[in-house]
Amino acid sequence: MITHIKFVSIPTRDQDAALAFYTEKLGFRVITDQPFGAQRWIELRVGASETRFVLFTPPGQEDRIGSQFNGSLACDDVEATWRQLSSRGVEFVSEPQKQPWGTYAIMKDPDGNQFVLSSS
Repeated sequence: MITHIKFVSIPTRDQDAALAFYTEKLGFRVITDQPFGAQRWIELRVGASETRFVLFTPPGQEDRIGSQFNGSLACDDVEATWRQLSSRGVEFVSEPQKQPWGTYAIMKDPDGNQFVLSSS
């Protein structure tokens, strides 16, 4: 049986800049960083989750760089996380907004990929 999502790939133009953003600003941890063809295969762990982010652009998929991430990153407190990440220089497309289903904000990485940050 399927047990979990192993990784989600985030397309990037500059792996070093993306790696710095995800580790230094968002606090993700490097699990793997090794050569992989013309790029590197970089896997990052998100908190205690088994799901990982991979900073890799498959050949022929360069047009996906800067696209919307079809998912949401969960946190305990969107407003507190928004304040913390904003102070680290993370750019937000929208400030926290309360909805009947929860609170969310939208941030983006150096490549323009957008992520919804929502309460868990």
